[in-house]
Amino acid sequence: MQPSSNSLLLLFWRFAAGFWRGSSARPAWILALLLMLTVALQLFVQYKLNFWSRDFFNAVEQKNGALLWTHASAFAPLAAASLALTVFSLWGRMKVQREWRRWVSRQLYDTWLRDARYRRLRNALGEHQTPEYRISEDARVATELPIDLFLGLVSSILTVIVFVGILYSIGGGLELQLSGLELYLPAYLVLAVIGYSTLLTLTTMLIGRRLIAVIENFKAAEADLRAAGAQVRAAGESPLPLHDPHESRRAIHGVLDRVVVRWQALCRELMRMTAVSHTNTLIAPSIGLLMCAPKYIAGTMTLGAMVQAAAAFAVVQGAFSWFADNFGRFAEWASSARRVASLVQSLDRMDVANHQADGLNELPAVSESLAPQVKLRLPAQAAE
Repeated sequence: MQPSSNSLLLLFWRFAAGFWRGSSARPAWILALLLMLTVALQLFVQYKLNFWSRDFFNAVEQKNGALLWTHASAFAPLAAASLALTVFSLWGRMKVQREWRRWVSRQLYDTWLRDARYRRLRNALGEHQTPEYRISEDARVATELPIDLFLGLVSSILTVIVFVGILYSIGGGLELQLSGLELYLPAYLVLAVIGYSTLLTLTTMLIGRRLIAVIENFKAAEADLRAAGAQVRAAGESPLPLHDPHESRRAIHGVLDRVVVRWQALCRELMRMTAVSHTNTLIAPSIGLLMCAPKYIAGTMTLGAMVQAAAAFAVVQGAFSWFADNFGRFAEWASSARRVASLVQSLDRMDVANHQADGLNELPAVSESLAPQVKLRLPAQAAE
């Protein structure tokens, strides 16, 4: 019985969470806390820049050269602080990602090599093709993306808390007259950004609902292609009689065709996701301006307040749309995490008693694990 996707993700977290509990936990948690503090400081700088934009454009509207120069000079320290925090955030994120990946990869390599499991894995139950690729590539993705996604989520939550207040204070309510009826919308900018972000998230989830499965199928096909090439190379280096090269060529071509088919399926999914994200990129910055324009024309809102509200609208919309913007990355992480978990599960299922029965008390040389197969054996083709 194949494990469910959710159970594999839970298995991955139980396995990978050891990094945050063992001897590596203290420096990792200290750096993680510093990164969250950096997120808060970046938000503070963004908050100050939002008010700077209001004052700057008010000076432009007033055509006050001295005031304009004063506000222009105030931009430099804010920009320098933003740059420094961004650079530190990049270094800190990559530091945690490197150490987490090293811990996870070492655990996987040690388990894979212990008691010559790498020789017996082919006969074990479960999905564990190309374990070396799962350890090198899938473990990297599975430990790299969670750091980015978590910090992005924290930043989005704090952004919503801070900038919704700005939208509410600047925008206030909006009076509309429709067919002789007078309507009043309180906090109309806040309602607009919530409604737009909700629509964008639901649309992204609907269009990208198959993306995780498509990425998993594509990665599985790529793994099959690597395995096929490795078997051909091993067979060619064997002192035993060579296999039929025409058979190997036909087999590899079949696997390659399957890779291309699944690549095309992935391309179709990404094209749909790109259409949604690019449409949002085009129209989202203009929505805030369009909704503030009536008040500016009526003289109840200054140019600086309109620019400030439009910028805050874009920031809040981006924060509310965190899931929609990162849906593809989440799908990539889920695919890699499941592949790592399936390898962990297969290794755990291997019976230690069977290892001892084989009489292998010491770890064989790595070259012995590369015993070539005279006849090319390719992974079973999965249903398209």
